[in-house]
Amino acid sequence: MKRKWSILVAGALALSLLVSACGGSKAPSGGSQTSSDEPRDGGTLTWSTTSDIITLNYFFINDTASQDVANLIYAYLYNVDEEGRLVVDDWCIASELPEVSEDGKTYTIKLKDTPKWSDGKRLTAEDVVFTLESFANKDVLSPQYANFDKIESVKALDERTVQVTLSTVFAPFETSGLYIQIMPKHAFEGYEPSQYKDAPFGKDPSKTIYSGPYIWTEWKQKQSLTFERNPNWWGPKKPHIDKIVYKIYADQNTEVQALLKGEVDLVTQIPVASLPAVEGKPGIKLIEGPGPVYDYLGFNFNPENWPDGFVPFAGIKTRQAIAHAINRQGLVDSVLQGHGVLLNGPFLPNGWAYTGAEINYEYNVEKAKQLLAEDGWTMGPDGYLQKDGHKFEFTLQFNTGNKRREAVAAIIQANLKEVGIKVNIEPLDFSSWIENHVTPGRYQAVLLGWSLSIDPDAESIFSSKFFPPNGQNSGWYKNEKVDELWVKGYSVIDPAERKKVYAELAKEITTDLPYVFLYQQNIIVGMRDRVKFKDEDKPVLSLPYGETRHIYNWWLSE
Repeated sequence: MKRKWSILVAGALALSLLVSACGGSKAPSGGSQTSSDEPRDGGTLTWSTTSDIITLNYFFINDTASQDVANLIYAYLYNVDEEGRLVVDDWCIASELPEVSEDGKTYTIKLKDTPKWSDGKRLTAEDVVFTLESFANKDVLSPQYANFDKIESVKALDERTVQVTLSTVFAPFETSGLYIQIMPKHAFEGYEPSQYKDAPFGKDPSKTIYSGPYIWTEWKQKQSLTFERNPNWWGPKKPHIDKIVYKIYADQNTEVQALLKGEVDLVTQIPVASLPAVEGKPGIKLIEGPGPVYDYLGFNFNPENWPDGFVPFAGIKTRQAIAHAINRQGLVDSVLQGHGVLLNGPFLPNGWAYTGAEINYEYNVEKAKQLLAEDGWTMGPDGYLQKDGHKFEFTLQFNTGNKRREAVAAIIQANLKEVGIKVNIEPLDFSSWIENHVTPGRYQAVLLGWSLSIDPDAESIFSSKFFPPNGQNSGWYKNEKVDELWVKGYSVIDPAERKKVYAELAKEITTDLPYVFLYQQNIIVGMRDRVKFKDEDKPVLSLPYGETRHIYNWWLSE
């Protein structure tokens, strides 16, 4: 799914990978995307989603819905430009780019003297130290831990200066460790690190403290969240829009109908199947391009998730057979209808780390059957494979309301039945699914997605160092060579040298297959014409959360 680091997507630039709930750039359709009008203040923007948040406690955000709105209420230490490079601007806390020591291990950060919290207290170096130390503390159990576990020390040199020293060179730190939002130290006083998740902060709007241009004023669970301009906003200019309502719909079709009726102003994930209903409609504009996101079929290797501890995915030939049995190009052609590309590995085709070393498992039913037989599976009397007294059967979980994943799950079910594998489909509410199944690694298989961070490092989701609860390797995948290669990849700064390592990684991961990688999908944003922005504030869909980049500079025409 938002992969922050990587965020799990219910649909690449967050502090890591985020789980996503949704799914070359095409020319934007629907008319002009930018405005020559002068900005005006006021109005309410309604932004739709099919997933409620899980928490707005930044230490524990691991999904796109929660990060969507966290971007409204918490200021970033640094921001990034359209190319994903670290920058200082009017909306971030730092006053200048970090000073990096010659050995690449020490970062000195200078802060502006203006930032403050919504309760009037100043935002200081102590808050930055607290945030970084908390992320690096295993007792906190943050899903972002992998981005900070190389921190050796964090010190406040004075009220406006922070010094971070790493135990080793960690090339991704500039973005994954510094393009982050800062938490208020005083909001967690009285709590031990292991209790931060239990604090009311991030769960109750009245007990949450903000540093961003908006504050959270209301949460009607499964219905909507409301955000209003922060009266104590410390920046040199205030956001134009008075209020933002994040409205939750049951599914993507209902979401699109709300856009057509004018009930919502912004839909950040238009499903491909709904495009004909939206394209060319008066008052609606569309923006489309490849996003930093991909979907995958993820295996779980933890015996505790299986009857009698028998893991049917244990054999490498079995996993490769499943990859051959799924018509992945057919998914791109039929489900995505060309609004995406086939993906063979963990690096996106439009990213600098992509090498083409990935193995492409072409759709080949006979090859799949051959590999399954070689791995000891035989056909049972019921038409399904069996091995050592166990039927080849598993439950595939995905999030409700996502029409793309519903279609993909049905195709996977049919494709695998053809080779003798029984797939039970289990759609679940996204927020409870992530919290109760995905994050703790309690499932058999998932159809899910990652929203990737700016840096291609994905140690947190593929390394055995980061099993739950201290990481995002929720499938309990272990490969010592993969573990070593991630370390080798982040231990050098030169992108050319890193790319050589990632070629090895791509080949190893796509041989061993902890996932069946499916596709990189395009992001299709729909918005009412009343939503206006200057060219420098337009959405940049190649960035994580780029759909609403610079939303604080947008305005409404009436």
